[in-house]
Amino acid sequence: MANDPIHQFHLTELVPINIGGLDFSFTNSSLFMVATVAAAGAFLYLTTSSRGLVPSRLQSISEMSYEFVANMLRDAAGSSGMRFFPMVFSLFMFVLVANLIGLFPYFFTVTSHIIVTFALALFVIGTVIVYGFMKHGFGFLKLFVPQGVPGILVPLVVLIEVISFLSRPISLSVRLFANMLAGHITLKVFAGFVTSLSALGAVGVVGSILPLAMTVAITALEFLVAFLQAYVFAVLTCMYLNDALHPGH
Repeated sequence: MANDPIHQFHLTELVPINIGGLDFSFTNSSLFMVATVAAAGAFLYLTTSSRGLVPSRLQSISEMSYEFVANMLRDAAGSSGMRFFPMVFSLFMFVLVANLIGLFPYFFTVTSHIIVTFALALFVIGTVIVYGFMKHGFGFLKLFVPQGVPGILVPLVVLIEVISFLSRPISLSVRLFANMLAGHITLKVFAGFVTSLSALGAVGVVGSILPLAMTVAITALEFLVAFLQAYVFAVLTCMYLNDALHPGH
């Protein structure tokens, strides 16, 4: 089990809770989601509670995170998109911190479970749909009818646009889930090679140098992937929110 690359994704009940035949148990995934929110919130609060004219290093990180997401949202959705800043910033920080926490040995990566990433994606798409209809009414449906399309092609184009829109939560969730799952499995496999070869004696120790180097390299790559996946999730969220703000093509 120590070398099983899948075992790290297993759910474990910590506090069994059953209400009306439904399972509401508090699991290791629940625990690390709470830890993610607490860590992100504590970091932002502690680094900004005593702001100085000359920012400290940690304060600079908080301010750069704020500006990074704000600029991303303005570029994708314009100044009117800033009304969604709290939502986009919260999603970015949650995904980023969850990815980083999962890199610690024996910790749990909540973003490696598609039920979590799909819930986040549904929240984004649900927000787009609800706000789009609230702001534009049935004018939101112009999103599915690009300008300048010949009348005879409108039914086909509308069908393609609808399928593309419905696939957004799938692609948004699978992209994050698959990258985190594949990266952690690969890291676990190479780390398992190091352990197995080291048990074979001196020859095995020498042979374990290559998988050890690969483990270090993949770990460094995973830190980059953790940030990139948070960025991709946030920037796609901004682009989808732009459709709710400006549904006309």
